[in-house]
Amino acid sequence: MHVPDGFIDAPVSVATGVVAAAAVGVSLRGARRELGEGGGSGGLGGSGGERTAPLAGLVAAFIFAVQMLNFPVAAGTSGHLLGGALAAILVGPYTGVLCVSVVLLMQGVLFADGGLTALGVNITDMAVVTTVVAYAVFRGLLKLAPKRRRSVTVASFVAALVSVPAAAVAFTGIYALGGTAHVSLDKVFTAMVGVHVLIGIGEAAITALTVGAVVAVRPDLVYGARGLTRTLEIRTVAVAAPGAPGARPAPQAGGAASGGAAAPVAAAAAAPAAPAARRSARRVWAVGVAAALLCAGVVSFYASANPDGLEKVAADNGIDKKTEDHAAQDSPLADYGVKDVTDARLSGGLAGVIGVGATLAVGSGLFVVVRRRTRKAAAGPAAVPAAHHPEGV
Repeated sequence: MHVPDGFIDAPVSVATGVVAAAAVGVSLRGARRELGEGGGSGGLGGSGGERTAPLAGLVAAFIFAVQMLNFPVAAGTSGHLLGGALAAILVGPYTGVLCVSVVLLMQGVLFADGGLTALGVNITDMAVVTTVVAYAVFRGLLKLAPKRRRSVTVASFVAALVSVPAAAVAFTGIYALGGTAHVSLDKVFTAMVGVHVLIGIGEAAITALTVGAVVAVRPDLVYGARGLTRTLEIRTVAVAAPGAPGARPAPQAGGAASGGAAAPVAAAAAAPAAPAARRSARRVWAVGVAAALLCAGVVSFYASANPDGLEKVAADNGIDKKTEDHAAQDSPLADYGVKDVTDARLSGGLAGVIGVGATLAVGSGLFVVVRRRTRKAAAGPAAVPAAHHPEGV
C-alpha cells in the first residue's frame, strides 16, 4: 500500500506530513514510557525496557523483510504485510508506530518504494492508522477474553485483520481530500476495501503466527501479553540472632538450620534464573534476525510478482495518471536490487539482506537512544558531592 509521488496533491501531502511528524513526536514520548516499563528481570540486559529496546529494532527489521514477501490474493493482485498490528502487540503502540515509520523511511530512501513527498501519507496511513486501530481492537478483545496465552494469539489475528481495511478506508479519505485524478470515490472505496479485506487475512495469519510463536517461548517479551505472566517474587523472613528469644533458624539447602539470614539463601537460589532468561531472550533475538535475513535474502525471490492492492486499484481506476518519478530512482538499491549485479536472484537477495541490516541498525539505534534518555530522566539530576557544597566544608 505504499503511495507513490503524484497520487496526492501538495497541500494534502504537506498536511499529512505534519500529522505524521506530530504522531512520531508523540510516539517518541510514549515509547520512552513503553521502553521504560518492566516485566521483571531476565531480558536482554535485565529490565523489561532494556530487553524491549533491541526487540523493537528486530521488529522493524522483521517487518521490512516480510513486506518483501508479496503473496497472491485474487485476480492478478498481491498483498504484503503492513506490520502495524504486529509491531503494536509485540512492543507497544507508540513503539510500534516508530517501528513501521523506520521501515517506511528506509524503503523510501534506499529502495525507492513509496514516494518521498508521500512519506507523510504513508506514515499516517500505514504506521499510525494500522497501529492505533489494531491495538484498540486487540485491547478490547483481551478485556472480553479469558486471561490466557491463546487469547493473545486470537486477538492479534482479529486486530490485524481489521487494521488492513481500516488503512484502505483511511487512504480513500486522504484521496478524497487531495487526489490528483478525478475518479469516483465510490469505486475507489469499494475496490480498496474489497481487495484489502483479502489482504488482511494474510496479514492476520502472519501476525498471529509470529505473536503466537513468541508468546509460546517468552510471553514476557510480548508487550500485549503483559499481565498474563507473573513476576517472580522473593519473600524473606527476618531472623533473630542465634540464641535470642524467639529466634528461628534460617533454612539451608540441605534442610539444616543455621543462624544466617534467609534473604541471602533465597537470593542465591533465585540467582541462576536471570542469566538463563537472558540467554533465552538472546536466542529469541538471534532466531528473529535469522528469520528476517532468510525471508529477505532467500524467500523474497519467490514472492508474487503481481501488483499489490493499491497498485492494482490505481491501474484499474486511473488513480495513477499523474504518478511522478521517484526522487531516489537512481539509488543503487532501487526496486530491491543491487545495481550492476546481473543475476536477479543474487541481486534481490543482497538487497534484502542490506535492507534488513540497515533497518536493524537504524531501528535499534533509535530505540537504544530513547531508552537511554528514559533512564536519564528517571535517574534525575546527578547528586553533587558534599565537598562541593559550601555548607559541607
